[in-house]
Amino acid sequence: MIQDQFTQLTYTMSDKTEIVDYKGNPTLVSCLGCARENGEMERVGTVLTTEHFDAHQDFEIPISGFIIISSRRHLQSVDEFTNEEKLDFIDTLIAVRAGMRKALGIGTVYLVQEEDTSHHFHVWVFPRYDWMSEKFGKKTPSLRPIMEYARENLKTAENLQKVEEAVTKLKTYFEAK
Repeated sequence: MIQDQFTQLTYTMSDKTEIVDYKGNPTLVSCLGCARENGEMERVGTVLTTEHFDAHQDFEIPISGFIIISSRRHLQSVDEFTNEEKLDFIDTLIAVRAGMRKALGIGTVYLVQEEDTSHHFHVWVFPRYDWMSEKFGKKTPSLRPIMEYARENLKTAENLQKVEEAVTKLKTYFEAK
């Protein structure tokens, strides 16, 4: 009986991954989206919440205006959306992109959706700033190096303030709508 409890505890703990937020706080989760939805972690950086989707500043990467749109229901792919989710998703995506352009002045974004992740459905709305192209070039292969650079070099008080200001500007933009 004790061995079975130990095996279960080990499995449960190994089923979770430690994720460190952009402020340096570690969180142990099996699915980041589910943890946000179930109240297992603080919903940091939320800018817009709809019936089916949550738009928030990326949890790990301190790039101002890097917004994640995640489904509130656990699923992996767009082909699992209900009809209501399909409509809500496109409306949310358009709203977030418009907010990024109008409230934050972000001219270009990359949209990325990966189905081979342990987290549930989410789309990156990744802003492109001049420093990114100058330092890493353009196109999608530059995203990982940019993210690693940000994770290691942009957790400064000054940059985290910019990230928080962008969250506030987007929230204000959506509240005014």
